[in-house]
Amino acid sequence: MPFSYRLQKILEIRIRKKELQLQEVIKAQEEVNRIELLIIKNRQEIENLTQQMRKADPMMYEQYDKFIKHLWEEDEKLQQEKQLALEKLEKEKELLKLREQEVNVLEKHKEHKEEDYIKEQKARELKELNEIGSQKFFVKSREKKEEDEYEEYLENIANNGN
Repeated sequence: MPFSYRLQKILEIRIRKKELQLQEVIKAQEEVNRIELLIIKNRQEIENLTQQMRKADPMMYEQYDKFIKHLWEEDEKLQQEKQLALEKLEKEKELLKLREQEVNVLEKHKEHKEEDYIKEQKARELKELNEIGSQKFFVKSREKKEEDEYEEYLENIANNGN
């Protein structure tokens, strides 16, 4: 009879939860990456506007200043979003570690149970072999005893006949 783990369903459920949590971590990381790209894009736009402002008509400086100020405010907002996304990513990673730990505990338990099962199987086989050996020994010793008795009988007949 092959080994069957009684908590296999629970192990499978925990593995699925771990995989789902891994997907959540990936989504959170993608969000952080998306925000970082927006920050880079925004900073490049600020840099470009600063360069354009140097070449622009002095009458437009005020408009440029307002727009650059707006972009810096946008940058601060994106930085806050990034911080929140990083915090969420850390929470998701912690949850993933917890899920991995839950799976590892059951996998270790399964390994120990499988080792115990193998030991039991070996012990059963050894017991059966011992029983078979004992039976063979008993049969051989009985046969030897019968042979000895028969030889003794033949000797007695031969001795009585002389």
